[in-house]
Amino acid sequence: MTHPPHTAAGEKIVALVDGSAYAASVCDHAAWMAQRTGAPVELIHVLGRREAADTHDHSGAIRLGARTALLNELAELDAQRAKLISHRGRAILDDARALVDRDGVTDITTRLRHGDVVEAVAEVEAEARVIMIGKRGEDADLAKGHLGSNLERIVRASHKPVFVASRAFRPISKVLVAYDGGTSAMKAVDHIARSPLFQGLELRVVTVGTATTEVTKGLETAQAMLKAAGIVAETAILPGQPDTALARLVDEAQFHLLVMGAYGHSRIRSLIIGSTTTAMIRSCKVPVMLMR
Repeated sequence: MTHPPHTAAGEKIVALVDGSAYAASVCDHAAWMAQRTGAPVELIHVLGRREAADTHDHSGAIRLGARTALLNELAELDAQRAKLISHRGRAILDDARALVDRDGVTDITTRLRHGDVVEAVAEVEAEARVIMIGKRGEDADLAKGHLGSNLERIVRASHKPVFVASRAFRPISKVLVAYDGGTSAMKAVDHIARSPLFQGLELRVVTVGTATTEVTKGLETAQAMLKAAGIVAETAILPGQPDTALARLVDEAQFHLLVMGAYGHSRIRSLIIGSTTTAMIRSCKVPVMLMR
């Protein structure tokens, strides 16, 4: 009997795929990350509870014989529907696997889960180095201001970095790091310093606010941490509001990825808070990598 190769804890790139327009981008970003880190990819599709077989009684108040026959027919239809939903989930995973494989990654596993997506993430999180998800799910309105209903729940619940894929993949060479000196921002810099993912990329570490001694010292500390890891990073202090200033910089300087803390609190000012994080994900056209 053969066993699958052992995967060290915290090694997998866990990519959540669905039937949305973002699924191909999630696969391409997962493949990019796998090629740079050597990590395996696990593709997960979650069949939500709302997709479970319909258990409502549609037969109405009709006579016993007809009612029994109709109940049996409805039960059979429910079973067929559940089977079709499961087949669709497998097809989505097969397509996703083919995309990641096409990008040159060979260590790929797939998993079909039932239930709530946040619970599914919690079950696999210990094995993950990152959780990857599209900005919007297949049921989301494609209007710019609408985010996938599960995205914020996953970011709040996950203890691992969450990579939010943009609508389309493009090669990543320029990375903007939003830094406020708070705990999650420090963790983000530490993660960047330790990960092979960021080696050789162009980095800029930016704080939005006033150039106080504390802010300047914080940026110097971040820059020194990265330099010790062999990563040369520029630093800058931007005036204005975090969400608009960072989004403008991403657009004007054509950064390919934004890294920031998620849903934390800052000692300097509330740069990295829930509302700012959500606003950044909404306004940025590039992927956003969030650290707790």
